[in-house]
Amino acid sequence: MIDLRSLIRVRYRDLPSNQRKIADYLLHNIPEAPFLSVIDLEKRSGTSRATVVRFARSLGFSGFLELRSRLLEGLQSQMSGGEELRLPSARSDRGTLALVAEQDVRNIDQTVRNLDRRTFAEVGAMLVKASRVYSAGLGISSLLAGTLAYLLNQVAVRASSFVHGSATFVEQLVALSPHDVLVVFSFPPYSRETIDLARVASSRKIPVIAITDRLTSPVSFHAVKVLPVRSTNMLFTNSLSAISVVMNALATEIAVRNRDKALRALQQTEKLLRQSGHYTTD
Repeated sequence: MIDLRSLIRVRYRDLPSNQRKIADYLLHNIPEAPFLSVIDLEKRSGTSRATVVRFARSLGFSGFLELRSRLLEGLQSQMSGGEELRLPSARSDRGTLALVAEQDVRNIDQTVRNLDRRTFAEVGAMLVKASRVYSAGLGISSLLAGTLAYLLNQVAVRASSFVHGSATFVEQLVALSPHDVLVVFSFPPYSRETIDLARVASSRKIPVIAITDRLTSPVSFHAVKVLPVRSTNMLFTNSLSAISVVMNALATEIAVRNRDKALRALQQTEKLLRQSGHYTTD
C-alpha cells in the first residue's frame, strides 16, 4: 500500500485537477477503496467514471480494475499485521462538548487507520539516529514544534524548535547539517515561510519530515517522509487531538527503540528537578 501512496505522490503534480480529487480521496481512504466500484469512486470523489479510468491509467495501470487489485493487495498485507484499530464513537446528544469530542475521536481514528506503519517506524529511526532534531512551524504549529522538541528531549533525543523572531526560518538553517533532521508542521492555511524552509532544507540535503494534514499538501513535496494527520475541526482552526497522539506515539516509539538511554535521561531529569526544589509538597 505504501508503494501506491508513493506513486500517487510522485505523479500528483502532473495530474489534472479532476484526477487530483480522486488522488486526494484515495490517499485518505485507502482501507475502504478496494471495495469501491467505479461508480462509488466517482461519486465519492465528485468526478466522473471516465476520469476515474483516466486516473488509473495516469498511474500506469491498464484501468480501474488493475488499480483496485493493487489496493486490495496492499490492504490484505496491512491487515495481516493485525494493525486495525477502531476507537469508540462519542455520543452527539450532549451538546458542544460531546460534538467536539466525537469529531476528535474521528480524527484520531482515521489518522491511526490511515497512517502507514512502515513510514512511522522509519521516522522514529531517523529521529533516533539524527545528530540533532530541529522542529518548526508558524501559528499553532509553532506550539506543536515546541512540544515535539520537549517530548524528544525527554527521551534523550537532542532537539530544539525554531523561534520566529529577528531571524527568518531559512536564516536559522545555517546551524543544520545533513546529519540533522528537520521536522516541519504545516496545516491549513499553509504558511509560505514553512514551505520555503522545507524546500531550502531539502536542497541542502537536510532530511525533512513533514507532519501535515494530507500526503499532497504543499510542504510534502519537499519532505523525505510525510506523516498525514487529520485535523478537522468544528471551528476555522485545526484540531490538535490527533496531532498530539502522533507526537506522543513518536516519543514512545523512540523510548522503545532506545530504551536504556531514554530511561537514564528520564531518571536524571527527575533527579535534577527534585534536587533543585522544582517540585513542591505544599
